[in-house]
Amino acid sequence: MTRSSSRDARGEAAILDNLLFTLAKTAAERDREGGTAKRERDFIRESGLLQLSIPKELGGAGADWINIFEIVRKIAAVDSSLAHLFAFHHLMIATLQFFGSAEQARKLMACSARENWFWGNALNPKDARLKLWADADGFRLDGEKSFCSGATDSDMLIVSAHDVDGKLKVAAFPTRRAGVTVHHDWDNMGQRQTDSGSVSFSNVRVTSDELLLSPGPLGSPFGALRPCLAQLILVNIYTGLARGALGEAIAYIGGLPKEGAVRIGSDPFSLHTLGELTAQVKAAEALASNAVAAFQHAWSRGDAISADERGALAIEIASAKVVGSRAALEVGSRVFDVMGARATTARLRLDRFWRNARTHTLHDPLDHKLKEIGDWALNGVYPTPSFYS
Repeated sequence: MTRSSSRDARGEAAILDNLLFTLAKTAAERDREGGTAKRERDFIRESGLLQLSIPKELGGAGADWINIFEIVRKIAAVDSSLAHLFAFHHLMIATLQFFGSAEQARKLMACSARENWFWGNALNPKDARLKLWADADGFRLDGEKSFCSGATDSDMLIVSAHDVDGKLKVAAFPTRRAGVTVHHDWDNMGQRQTDSGSVSFSNVRVTSDELLLSPGPLGSPFGALRPCLAQLILVNIYTGLARGALGEAIAYIGGLPKEGAVRIGSDPFSLHTLGELTAQVKAAEALASNAVAAFQHAWSRGDAISADERGALAIEIASAKVVGSRAALEVGSRVFDVMGARATTARLRLDRFWRNARTHTLHDPLDHKLKEIGDWALNGVYPTPSFYS
């Protein structure tokens, strides 16, 4: 590492530490409030971390996915809602490269770096209510989309819609375009500040150069990596949640009056439980790290990646997702066995780790991933690329 790159790394670490400290201070209170974390989203804007996945020659930081996911996991440990928004921002930037032409991707990434855009999405492929139709001026969008995480307070949206032939098309355009209405209707028990509600589109104009048609959705070997990246985001959020819940429990015990802390620290059953949970977290982190490294290698391969290489990557990510999901749910619940009844006070909202994990792990059922892993283990069959595999 050169001296300048060392300074850059120290500067990035200091920025991240400051962001984590800021998010952690208000995490419990904001979990109670729900709604849009506008102030915190602006902190992320100001941090420069939105530029990470944009190449240096286009004005970005040129970070690799190993670096980006390390940050995602650290943010998730203190605030998984903001980690979700931050990670999805980088997924949208990658989507430009997966589905759009090289010229489109470069132009939009350069603008994103220059304008410091925060990207949101209305891409839910299972919601087919949004329609795209051609007219004399280009195209129009009409309909609705659900589960539009990060659409509120975003600068740009990536949107999927079905055309008159039933084909899925994807477009990228400004969130504040006439006819776009972002609804503030997300009020779930967990991930309460992801703004994952609905967006309505009424006669929204879309130009031909805003459609990501070449190669289009999953239209190339490289484009088929997008669902792997989306699933990897879930893996790292779950793993961060597990680490965060364990860290909060240890901090809570350490902050008890001396008699209580000593009692728990010498209790063999409490130590046994903490040992189990720590091992679970470490296992989840190890699998997540392996999966991220495998994705980084696949990303660097571009369209040279083979179907078998892509399939092996999908299995690595699915395995990490199973372990990370279970770790987040179990650690988020079982830490209370060690902390005790007083830790359930609503003031601390320590249940948010479990609630966030329970809400997010339902994104697509874990049973589908287990079936895919089993099919590979027994029959040597890799998952067929789709928006969820």
